Amino acid sequence: MNESIITVRYAKAFFSLAKEKELLDTFKTDIETVMDVCNQSVDFILFLESPIVKTSKKIKLFSEIFSNSVHELTLKFINLIAENKRELLIPRVCRNFLDLSRKDMGIKTAVMTIASELSEETVEKVKQILEKELDSTVELTGKINPEIIGGMILRIEDKQFDASLATQLKKVKAALLETEI
Repeated sequence: MNESIITVRYAKAFFSLAKEKELLDTFKTDIETVMDVCNQSVDFILFLESPIVKTSKKIKLFSEIFSNSVHELTLKFINLIAENKRELLIPRVCRNFLDLSRKDMGIKTAVMTIASELSEETVEKVKQILEKELDSTVELTGKINPEIIGGMILRIEDKQFDASLATQLKKVKAALLETEI
């Protein structure tokens, strides 16, 4: 079965449980905690991917890592994923759960790629403009990519707006190459 379908099913099941138990905020915080561990620890990811470590050992370690920082149902959910030999998918399940949570709360995600660092004040202004234009709460994250030279690339959920200098230069170059002298 397609891993994408599997991760979405796990995320939807946990999301349904969160809504049913009225623990969405708690579970969202828990899943963010799990994602932080996944994003910050290469060793944890290697541990998840290891076919040598037995499932029982993985479940024991999950309890040691998360028992004091997440709700018991969240821990049971992570253990269920491991029992089903899907622990490798935990980061993607978490990502899908957070996407479902944002969608439910009416939050749109945006990524702004720029050539160099911007001040917090400028980022906040961009966020306010986006919230006004989209009539929604926006979670704005920034990325720095010096290769775009200037301008910005703004990705809002599945739409991308490319106003980078690098792209504009490529368009000018293409137009110049097409014209006859």
